[in-house]
Amino acid sequence: MTKSLCRLFCGVAVLGLLFAGRPATAEDTIKIGYVDPFSGPFASGGDEFLKIFKVLFDRQNAKGGALGKKFELVPFDDKLQPAEALIALKNITDQNIPFIMQCTGSNVGAALIDGVSKHNARNPDNRVLYLNCGALATELTNEKCDFWQFRFAGNVEMRAAARIKSLPKDVTKVYLLNQDYLFGQSIQHDTKKWLEKLRPDIQIVGDELMPFGKVQDFSSYVTKIKASGAQSVLTGNYNRDLNLLIKAAVDAGLDVRFDTYLAHLIGGPTAIGAAGENRLTSVYEYSGNVPVDLKVADAEKFGTDWRSSHETDFSTLNFMTMLDMLAKAIDKAGSTDALKVALALEDMHTKDMVGQENIMRKEDHQLLMPYYVGVFSKDVKYDSEHTGFGWKTVMTASAAELTLPTVCKMKRPAS
Repeated sequence: MTKSLCRLFCGVAVLGLLFAGRPATAEDTIKIGYVDPFSGPFASGGDEFLKIFKVLFDRQNAKGGALGKKFELVPFDDKLQPAEALIALKNITDQNIPFIMQCTGSNVGAALIDGVSKHNARNPDNRVLYLNCGALATELTNEKCDFWQFRFAGNVEMRAAARIKSLPKDVTKVYLLNQDYLFGQSIQHDTKKWLEKLRPDIQIVGDELMPFGKVQDFSSYVTKIKASGAQSVLTGNYNRDLNLLIKAAVDAGLDVRFDTYLAHLIGGPTAIGAAGENRLTSVYEYSGNVPVDLKVADAEKFGTDWRSSHETDFSTLNFMTMLDMLAKAIDKAGSTDALKVALALEDMHTKDMVGQENIMRKEDHQLLMPYYVGVFSKDVKYDSEHTGFGWKTVMTASAAELTLPTVCKMKRPAS
C-alpha cells in the first residue's frame, strides 16, 4: 500500500473511531427550536423571553426532563417577519428537531400553522409539532385551527371577556387603538364584541388601527384621544408600540385610564411609572402578587428568586405550564414523535404553579386557563420593574369562566 493510500485509510479509520465514540446530539437531548424576534424593533421582547426560557428549561431539566433526557433550547431569529419564520422552520426540519416554539406575533403564528401543516403532510417521517406560546389572535384556534398546533396561551377573545368584565361602571366612553395586523385586528373585533355583550352602555368615541411597529411619535394619537373625551384607552399594543404611546400620553398630561391587554410585559410599567397609579390596568397570566393573594409560598419564593437576578418581572406562567405539559406528554407517549405527543397532549389536565387548573382542549388545541386583571398600584407586596408600583389583582377569571365556544373544524391525521 502506498504512503498516500495509508494516510487516507488511516485518516478515515481515526474519524470513524471518533464518531463511533460520540453519540448523536439529537439522541442526547430533546431539542426545541425557538423562533422569535432577536433583532429589529421588537427584539427586547424576544431577548426577555429567551432569558425566561433558559430559567424554565433549567427548572424542567432539574426535574428530569423527559424520557430521562434534558431539553435543549435552539433559538432562531425571525425578526417578527413571517418569511423569516418559515426559513427558520426549514432549518428546524432539516435538523430533525421535533418541536418548534414561537411566542410573539400572530402574523408569524398564522404562517407557521400553514408551514408546519404543509411540511407534515409532505414528510410523514419528519413531522414537527408547533408549540404556540404567544400568537394570540382568536382565529388561530378557531377558523385557522390545525392539528399540529397547540396554543399554550389564552386567545384574544378569552382576554377580551376578562378585560371588558373588569371595566369600572363609571367608564362610559372608550377609545380603541390597536396595531394594524392580525393580532390588533383580533383585539379590535373581540373588544367590540364583548363591549356590546357586557357593557352596551359604553360609547366607543374612537377606533383606530395604527401601523405595526413603525410609529415613532404618538403625539398625534394622544391629541385625538384627548379631543374625543375618552375616559379609557383600550389597547392591545405591546412592547415599543405601547411604551411609546404611554410615554407620549404622560408627556402631554393626558388624564385617561389605559386599560390594556399587555402592559405588564417588558417596559410598560417603566414607561408610565407613577403616572399609571390606579389608572393603568392589564390582563395577565400571572404576576408576583398572585401567589401572595393565593397564599402559595413555593410560588412566591420562585418570584423572589427571579427578582433577585432580573430587572424584569416573571409573568409568563403559561410558559412553565407548557413545558410541564410537554414533558408529561412525551413521557406518556414514550417518544418525541409529533403525532404521539400531540395525542398525549389532547385533553390533558394539569395544575399550574399556584394550583389553578389548566386544560388543553382537544377540539381546538386551545389551553384553558385562568386570567387575572390588575391595576398598577403602590398597595402591593411586590412592585414591577423596580418602579415602586406593582400589579394589584382586581379580578380573577377562572378557566371555566373563560371556556368559550370554538368554531374549529379540525382535520385530524389518519396516522
